[in-house]
Amino acid sequence: MATSNLRLTLSVWLLVGSLLLAEATYFRHHRYVPHIPRHREHSANAENLLPEVSNPSHGSSQPGAPTYPVIPEPVHPAPEVVHPAEAYPVAPEVAHSPRTLHQNDGRSPINTSRIFYGIMFDAGSTGSRIHIYKFIQKDPVELPVLDNEIYHAVKPGLSSYKDKPEEGGNTIRQLLKIAKKAIPKEAWSRTPVVLKATAGLRMLPGEKANALLKEVQEVLDDSPFFVREDGVSIMNGANEGVLAWVTVNFLTGHLYSNTKKTVGILDLGGGSTQITFLPKSKKTVETAPETYISSFDLFNHTYQVYTHSYLGNGLYAARLAILGAKDTDDTDHRVFTSSCLPKKFREDVTIFGTTYKISGIPDGYAGYKLCYYEVMKVIKGIVHQPYEVKGNSIFYAFSYYFDRAVETGLIDDRGGVLEVRDFKKRAKEVCNKMTKYRAISPFLCMDMTYITCLLKEGFGFKDSTVLQLAKKVNNVETSWALGATFDYFRNLNIH
Repeated sequence: MATSNLRLTLSVWLLVGSLLLAEATYFRHHRYVPHIPRHREHSANAENLLPEVSNPSHGSSQPGAPTYPVIPEPVHPAPEVVHPAEAYPVAPEVAHSPRTLHQNDGRSPINTSRIFYGIMFDAGSTGSRIHIYKFIQKDPVELPVLDNEIYHAVKPGLSSYKDKPEEGGNTIRQLLKIAKKAIPKEAWSRTPVVLKATAGLRMLPGEKANALLKEVQEVLDDSPFFVREDGVSIMNGANEGVLAWVTVNFLTGHLYSNTKKTVGILDLGGGSTQITFLPKSKKTVETAPETYISSFDLFNHTYQVYTHSYLGNGLYAARLAILGAKDTDDTDHRVFTSSCLPKKFREDVTIFGTTYKISGIPDGYAGYKLCYYEVMKVIKGIVHQPYEVKGNSIFYAFSYYFDRAVETGLIDDRGGVLEVRDFKKRAKEVCNKMTKYRAISPFLCMDMTYITCLLKEGFGFKDSTVLQLAKKVNNVETSWALGATFDYFRNLNIH
């Protein structure tokens, strides 16, 4: 019976209303069957480690690189047969008025076909992304297959349109055109669309954020897709970390495989950064601030994770803080300088919709040591160091961690495995040879130094801590979008 309950829980998420939700331009065929194995007692102290394998590969092409564990392909045992009468229970908490799942009014997401879709918008601080998921129900008594994901992104993010909400709404309208092309017309009315905004809107004054949300709500309401009353919202920062953790561990098979191991996640956005992992030590929970421990229900189990979102510590927000431009109104005449920038650099730079005059220090000094000193001021005493990360845990790192690692040649665009010390070594090289790297970005020294300082001085990772850099896991984007899908259909009760 426990096995049935596990299977039915996920079935309800993915089958109720025959829906599911969904981010830069690609179309990947992805066949992933999330079968649930037999029920077992899951330890809340499950190790946050990846299993060792005999022939691992290192993401870096550097010679003499050490051996690392890699992610195995998930193994999914075939589920036991579920009686058809039990396969489609009604989940009252996902039936929403006025268009409930029990009413077929032309806008209700009732789907009797074997193929169904879902749309999730990630409205981030530096861009808006659309995830379009396609699922196939092969057999009424089996779980659906995640067939593929279509992802597209546009820049800048909604927060850059804080004074022009109509233009912000138009960016979402353009992304919806991609969904119309990807999803058959006959499936539009039963395909849900949801938009969740993150740090960009969290940092805006309330009235400006609400004006953007109202505009986006009108855009979605005018679309042919199914829109729930709470379909447009600003996501809680802690939930962002939890849902990204759910996505990565679900796609890697760690949530329901025979192993008790999970992986931690590090997400570096433009406006905020998140860290989430499943503690294996009681001391981690006991020494953490109370608000840094969250619980949620998943696969008939309650997970207790360490998670926190640092608003204002995303990559672009950190640039403003390092330059001393954060929360300043004097942007017309003041020039913001930093030793993290090339000496001869001087440009007008727009960040989050505001333009700043930014410059290196022509007659001063530049380089890694001076830059590190500047960066320390915006991290030290702000970022909490979890007790547990001082061990040998392995974390998935994505978003700007991944992008900067690719741009500096630490990994290629397929991702790879690094140690924290690799970021530090490359940051020193970039900062001490700014002319060589300026063509990539004049901010590369500042960004790489910030990442190094955040990992070491902020979170407290050792130089030897292993990071799995990834943009996709099993051809699905590493983000909170898939986890948010689960939460949308079957409340995970995050608290």
